[in-house]
Amino acid sequence: MRMATTLSVLVLGAGGIGHAVVTDLESGIDRIDPFKDMKNRPTGGRGMNLLLVGTDGRDKITKDEKSTYRLGGAPCHCTDTIMLVHLSADKKRASVVSLPRDSYAEIPEHRDGTTGKEHAAHPVKLNAAYAEGGPNLTVRTVEHMTGVKIDHYLEVDFTSFMTTVDTLGGVKICTARPMKDSYTGLDLAAGTHELNGGQALQYVRSRHIDGAADLGRMQRQQKFMASLIKQATSSGVLLNPVKFRDVASTMLRSVRADRGFGTDRMLELGQAMRGFSAASSEFTSVPMGDVAYQVKGIGSTVKWDPRKSKQLFQALRDDKPLTAARPQEAPAKKVDIPPKQIRIQVYNGTPRDGLGTMVDTALHATGFDTTRAPLTAPQRDVKRTLVTYDPRWDRSARTLAAALPGAELRAVTGQGSTMNVTAGADYRKVERVRAAEPDPGRFGAVKGDEVVCP
Repeated sequence: MRMATTLSVLVLGAGGIGHAVVTDLESGIDRIDPFKDMKNRPTGGRGMNLLLVGTDGRDKITKDEKSTYRLGGAPCHCTDTIMLVHLSADKKRASVVSLPRDSYAEIPEHRDGTTGKEHAAHPVKLNAAYAEGGPNLTVRTVEHMTGVKIDHYLEVDFTSFMTTVDTLGGVKICTARPMKDSYTGLDLAAGTHELNGGQALQYVRSRHIDGAADLGRMQRQQKFMASLIKQATSSGVLLNPVKFRDVASTMLRSVRADRGFGTDRMLELGQAMRGFSAASSEFTSVPMGDVAYQVKGIGSTVKWDPRKSKQLFQALRDDKPLTAARPQEAPAKKVDIPPKQIRIQVYNGTPRDGLGTMVDTALHATGFDTTRAPLTAPQRDVKRTLVTYDPRWDRSARTLAAALPGAELRAVTGQGSTMNVTAGADYRKVERVRAAEPDPGRFGAVKGDEVVCP
């Protein structure tokens, strides 16, 4: 979840403020060698692959912050988040793949760096690889699972997360429905919010909002990363040496990286990514097969879908985008429920011939599941367009109301899942709407500009 911090270092390098400044910033990075003595590695492909790892360190968080943002508890010294980031060879696209921390993994045979004891290959949850063998074993395990060669390793804890967000001036998040998590203290009403550092930390940590649990949390983490990229690339940070220095130094304070990720690499990436934006990024999670795969001595794990995950990682090796090219479309209102999930019966409530067909056709063209057989309403003098709905489907009704601005909403208990639209004399047009969570496509991938606030 803190990977937004490290990924933004790459984006912020586009400031072009000079070798001397970046060299000075580099001195704050703690260097490690995660590739030491590694053999039989995957063949490298086009582009660059970074393994971004977030550990659960919280040593520098104050007592008040722990209390306010519910950050208590002892760290497990394991990886809280693992993301594989592929930067395309032309430096115009970043593909971010979340690897669930509870993924079923088989750790390769290895020697304990502390005791020197040899360990045979054995199954674990993916986040335990770090606890057993640190960065080196984590890289080896991920390469073994994905077949993707890791070029650079970046590791952070979440102690500087809040400060980083505050230094950027906050990050805007939009939510179509209320979000509340008693474990983290997150409490957001539906709408647009400017989150400060503490609120942002609550947002990316929450996993008890709904039944989606960790999957929902990974999606929120990805949405936050896209919003952070948008904030960094649109706020002038990249072109302001003073602001850049403040933000970058804050980010790098808790970063550990391989020695190959140095000044020259940061400048090279920064110059190449000058035109980077939220639309340049795409996000997904590894396709899952069995989300409750039981392993003796380990418990419930997440088993990847073997066919789909293989296709996903092959796309990364081949430097192919994970999202399909999108046709140019007019702006659309974001709604909670996709129009295709909403069944509608249209009625003509006026003497105007053909109005029912016109409304049905317009709603259908916007994506709603209309009956394609409009009817004549018993009342033919309806002034204001009316939407009647069963209160059990109130979220669907709000989506429909967004497409018919000015329409009256009327709850009718027992009506069922079909919405009734009675076109009135005030009808003018149907406005385009789209779900706040876009259609994810074959890899479940979405572009960054699809999940940020408009």
